[in-house]
Amino acid sequence: MRETRQTSDPQNTALHRIRLWDPALRLFHWSLVTSVCTGWYLGRFGPGIMTLHFYAGYAVIALLVFRLIWGLFGRWPARFWDFLYGPRRTAQYMRSMFVRRPSYWAGHNPIGALSVFALLAALAMQATTGLFTDPDDFLNRGPLADYVSDDWVAWASNWHVTLSKVVLALVALHLAAILFYRVWKGENLVAAMIHGRKTVRGAVPQDIPADRVIDPPQG
Repeated sequence: MRETRQTSDPQNTALHRIRLWDPALRLFHWSLVTSVCTGWYLGRFGPGIMTLHFYAGYAVIALLVFRLIWGLFGRWPARFWDFLYGPRRTAQYMRSMFVRRPSYWAGHNPIGALSVFALLAALAMQATTGLFTDPDDFLNRGPLADYVSDDWVAWASNWHVTLSKVVLALVALHLAAILFYRVWKGENLVAAMIHGRKTVRGAVPQDIPADRVIDPPQG
């Protein structure tokens, strides 16, 4: 756990405008949004032949593989250990979460980090079970369904339906959190994921390239 890397130190009131989210992570984020929404819509309201739904699922799998690689070898704060927090740090953040002012947190805060891991895990399970599904219509059998037992196919098919509801709930929670931060805390998280820049509190980690720091804070 890399708690010492967190720049949002409540004891340090210095504010910095930095280039937080790198282009690769931003492209991943919006590509995942597009793929998940497309796959869910086609699965729920699409035509009887689910070819495009499968393609959306393949795109989600490819994006999750990229996120795994970028989470291990990418730039701060996209790496997984940059937003792994212990119970004490998480509880500390929760105590101040409802204070009506911007948090100026660098990267994913402890609650946001939990939602990221939960959503990535749910999407990974959702996409994986989709490879083994069989809706008994002889048209939309998953590409790997022929290589496993009927019991496994039935299990995967049931979970694929259940997980779609879990993913929908997590996405709704994610949108509610964005609205909460925008309305209650006065922090626009969507803009930061578009242009990459964000005002953060605390000392900037020494290993951040100087060209990612913009002073004084803007906005």
